[in-house]
Amino acid sequence: MAEEKRKKLTIPMLFEKMKKGEPIVQLAVYDYETAIIADRVGIDILCVSDTGGMVLFGHESTTSVSFEEVMFMAQAVKRGSQYGLRMVDMPYMSFHLSAQQAVDNAAKYVSQGGAEVMKCEGNQHHAKYIEAIVKAGIPVQGHIGITPMRMPQLGGFQAQGKTAERAKELVDDAWAMVDAGCFSIMCEVTTSEVCEYLAETLPVPVISLGAGNRAHGVHIIGSDLFHLYEKHVPRHSKIYIDLVPIIEKGLTDYRDEVRQRLYPGKEHTVFMKEEELKRFRDMAGWKK
Repeated sequence: MAEEKRKKLTIPMLFEKMKKGEPIVQLAVYDYETAIIADRVGIDILCVSDTGGMVLFGHESTTSVSFEEVMFMAQAVKRGSQYGLRMVDMPYMSFHLSAQQAVDNAAKYVSQGGAEVMKCEGNQHHAKYIEAIVKAGIPVQGHIGITPMRMPQLGGFQAQGKTAERAKELVDDAWAMVDAGCFSIMCEVTTSEVCEYLAETLPVPVISLGAGNRAHGVHIIGSDLFHLYEKHVPRHSKIYIDLVPIIEKGLTDYRDEVRQRLYPGKEHTVFMKEEELKRFRDMAGWKK
């Protein structure tokens, strides 16, 4: 029996997964090679997250990650993927000032960065700008809960929705984004109950990032899977393979072999044929 040809993932396919109860797999990806592998293994949504600015470029927070840096990452992921839905996480103040700014910047990520959908973090107050992006024909996943751009207002990286009042605010945020036309909502580190309630009541797929496993799908930061950001490992992240000691051993072995003149060895080296070497020595006056 011939293997079924793989199809490019689309938003209607996400809704079909939601309907069937098939979990959606979303991953924050920043670079070309990871995009290739993630696409090959069947990740549904490849999210070019502004967190990549911290992992790749050393920013202390996402608020200093520039529009151009996210564009560089988006272009790399575009070159490395063909099946997963490519999403770009719109960075700090890139859609918050006006509807025109929001549409212009989203359009640049589509036309120049190869994005197919946006992710916009915020609350009900940002819904009007998100709506402008959607009306311009660019799909948006809304992002509620812990929104790194608003950490001072939220009191730092603290789980959201622990009180009934805050939980209700999050529900209102989610509905405002759905009413603005968002095709999906991501809950970042909300209580599991808030995420579960939204998954039961919203008409769009709900994605959990550290918000339990009762949503329609799960998002994780790609570098967290491999412990490639040592400054902080969130409670909700799972290290599947710790690459740090593996990389350290490889670099240490390389350092030692260079210092001992063991690398590069003969098997890594190109040599001249004897007759050509003799001629070269004569021509160059190389006495050896």
